[in-house]
Amino acid sequence: MERTLPANPGTTAPCPARGRKWSDSQPAGLELVGQSREGHSGPGASAVPTFALRRMGSDPVLLKTSDPLGSIADSLWASDGQLHTKMPTKPPRTPPLVLPDASGRPPTYCELVLRVPSARGTPSGHSCPEPETPWWETQEEAEDERCFARPQAQVSFCPADNPSSLLGPQNRPLEPKVLHILRGLFLEHHPASTACHLLLADCQATGLLGVTKAQRDAMGVASGLELLTLPHGHCLRSELLERHEALVLAGALAVLGCSGPLEERAAALRGLVELALELRPGAAGDLPGLAAVMGALLMPQVSRLERTWRQLRRSHTEAALAFEQELKPLMRALDEGAGPCDPGEVALPHVAPAVRLLEGEEILGPLDESCEQLLRTLQRARQVARDAPKFREAAARRLRGFRPNPELSEALTTGFMRRLLWGSRGEGAPRAARLEKFQLVLSVLSHRLEPDH
Repeated sequence: MERTLPANPGTTAPCPARGRKWSDSQPAGLELVGQSREGHSGPGASAVPTFALRRMGSDPVLLKTSDPLGSIADSLWASDGQLHTKMPTKPPRTPPLVLPDASGRPPTYCELVLRVPSARGTPSGHSCPEPETPWWETQEEAEDERCFARPQAQVSFCPADNPSSLLGPQNRPLEPKVLHILRGLFLEHHPASTACHLLLADCQATGLLGVTKAQRDAMGVASGLELLTLPHGHCLRSELLERHEALVLAGALAVLGCSGPLEERAAALRGLVELALELRPGAAGDLPGLAAVMGALLMPQVSRLERTWRQLRRSHTEAALAFEQELKPLMRALDEGAGPCDPGEVALPHVAPAVRLLEGEEILGPLDESCEQLLRTLQRARQVARDAPKFREAAARRLRGFRPNPELSEALTTGFMRRLLWGSRGEGAPRAARLEKFQLVLSVLSHRLEPDH
């Protein structure tokens, strides 16, 4: 059935009608959105229906308007000339195409041309209100209520100047009193509770939960999972690498710091394995936490303790089998970019491979395997950024109603672990020097526990 378009202003004859498909994806097909397929409305009805033009692909966002179809059609363009018999004039590149809204709201940001509100002016009284929701709830803003601000280069989710209830203003590395308190805290909590504490700390350090509106405006995106893939995400990527390394060293210290009987070290290994099982997909789903715990168990200083691992297999067989048959293959797949990443079973994805890649660290291995791993890692990073809202919902769902222990929560923050491992003075040293010195400390502890024969 053919339709006749309303005459354009300034013309004397209507344009010839064309048959259109309802699946038309051209901008010209927008005139049919909201209209019935049965025909025109009855007599007395308005000839111009009120509707919201839907966003098509990468076209600019068109706001609701009550202008006649003819004036709207003059603002749109199509490469096949479907709106006019003659080619319309080429639209200007700037400003982006935004139709005025009868409600007087500010124009919506167009993704084709970045536009800073201060450059054009924002009407008074139009701001993005900060929703007052608990930290475990998602903090989503409606698309039409979001204000665009130019992203900033430095966004940090790991403040280093937070006061500590466990450490004084000045502390030495590995204070025995603090280590004793931390050991008691971890023994008091079940691995499932510790996994929830670690998930919360990782989500906050990654910028997935607890992100303020000021931080979102500074990032230019809604979460740190998206910021990780952007050029101005260098500060966040550096913080996550620092956090991962600090968690790995702290986990290794939990085993190598046990100078008592052999069974005590085997029990520490079992505790780490049980924590990794609670962090895996389908449980807490905290893959960065899982990677840190597995990194501690696989460190050379820990894996060389043959008598300790033998005692683990003898006294805690189930934990030893789970480590060998389930956790190690899972971690290998995650590092290669082929592990599970479904927001239904994962709350926080494994981002360390993409972070290392984007920060310029090399991927070891043969050239053909390295190229395949590179492509998988980049594809996984793209998927993670796209599914960031789903991961936020999954993390909030797992943590809804969870009440963390303040001291245990503090012990899992990046700033606390840095001060604990290197002291208040040493934490300011260059990262490479700090890591090298602590690796030497762990090597000395490992050889004291089980000397080479």
